[in-house]
Amino acid sequence: MTEQSKVLICIPAYNEEANLTKTLEGIDRLPDRIRFGLVVVDDGSSDGTRAICERRGVAVISHVYNLGYGAALKTGYKYAVDMGYDYIIQMDADGQHDPQCVDSIMRALSSPESPDIVIGSRFMRGSSPYIVPRYKMLTIMFFTFLVSVGTGKRIQDPTSGLQGLSRRVFALYAQYDRFALDFPDANMIVQMVLGGYKVMEIPAIMHPRLVGMSMHTGLFKKLRYVVEMTISVLIIYLREGLNARKAREKSA
Repeated sequence: MTEQSKVLICIPAYNEEANLTKTLEGIDRLPDRIRFGLVVVDDGSSDGTRAICERRGVAVISHVYNLGYGAALKTGYKYAVDMGYDYIIQMDADGQHDPQCVDSIMRALSSPESPDIVIGSRFMRGSSPYIVPRYKMLTIMFFTFLVSVGTGKRIQDPTSGLQGLSRRVFALYAQYDRFALDFPDANMIVQMVLGGYKVMEIPAIMHPRLVGMSMHTGLFKKLRYVVEMTISVLIIYLREGLNARKAREKSA
């Protein structure tokens, strides 16, 4: 890692052979590419995901089995800790997250506000026009409400996987039992806001997936996601409420 490369772009990927090359080419075209390290976490793919990385000379870490999106991210966090990075910018391999957002996320992370987490939003003013299916929009609105009610902070796109994290955050996530390994979305935002971490949201450029399937494809997977995420958020609220009560009793 060069002295300039204190920022790691982390891309979790599962069977993204059809999309990964375009994503990596977009990153290579960044004007200040030398500033960024890059790692792809191949989550047990059965296609040519790893081979694409090897041909392009991109660092790749492969899981023997498909462990899930959260587990792939956690592997990236551990890698960033071990390699001494200061920031992570995580983006999907499917081409939906535009590499142009990397620079704006980095500017936000290093701004005077010093946020711990920067979320790239599809729905803020200044974001690119993005058509979301009705069922997905309702889900996002529900989780926006759930986050707002419990934390007092309105996050317009709490399910966005395009995020920038300070070392303070990803070093915590890399620890045992500190990060959701199935669906790390609104639940992690709630956990971090209630934990006193500063979360900022900025407009982002995103594109529809053109090839392949989302990890939430299928009615059962959609329902499972909503149910599990809701339970996870409610558990966090309950846990934090109990912790606050114990703290009050201790200080009384």
